[in-house]
Amino acid sequence: MRSLVLIALVGVVVALPAQADRLLIERLEASAETAETPRRGSSMERVRERFGEPEDTREAVGDPPITRWEYDAFTVFFEHDHVIHAVRR
Repeated sequence: MRSLVLIALVGVVVALPAQADRLLIERLEASAETAETPRRGSSMERVRERFGEPEDTREAVGDPPITRWEYDAFTVFFEHDHVIHAVRR
């Protein structure tokens, strides 16, 4: 009887790390889905203050001029100097 209990306990202890990893991955995925992005209408200055320097920028193209800033988790599109759209990667 004791050996059966011991085997069951060992099985639980071995399974816990795998379950913890799975829960951590699920939480990270959920936080990525709800990651904050710049709000529509925010100025370039405000976006830079709140989110820091972008990893990459693309010069304005077209009329009206559309500029793109790329961050690790999202890309921001500006018309003139205000956010028109932000997309999570």
